[in-house]
Amino acid sequence: MLIERLAGYRRKKPHEITLVFDGWKSGGVSDSIDTVSGIRVIYSRLGDTADTAIKRMVSAARKDWIVITSDRDIISHVWASDAVPVRSEVFERILGDVLQEDFPDGEPPSDEDDRLSGKGTPGTLSKKEKAVRRAVNKLL
Repeated sequence: MLIERLAGYRRKKPHEITLVFDGWKSGGVSDSIDTVSGIRVIYSRLGDTADTAIKRMVSAARKDWIVITSDRDIISHVWASDAVPVRSEVFERILGDVLQEDFPDGEPPSDEDDRLSGKGTPGTLSKKEKAVRRAVNKLL
């Protein structure tokens, strides 16, 4: 279902999308990479978690990554790699907006979600918050 929603998003917003799943218990000797509905799907190699695979990808390929995660360790690694993390909850709302879905919990974003999505007062945003705002605007 997630891949279907991301494929619908990609039809409207032609971003390059990579989705990473754990393969650490049953994966191969290297990451398994497939393309499903235009979405690059990676299963981490045997012994590695999706978190490890994401960190490796972000560190190895210096590009303008926007990483969707709410994992604090990955968020920290993403910032250290000069990429930008966007919290999963924020992207879920963006996904719903782009796909014209109702909000998952039936309620509009709270003030905290507005701040995280870059809709707060520009003068009060930190450097990281401004980077997140730019990333969110790209995703919208």
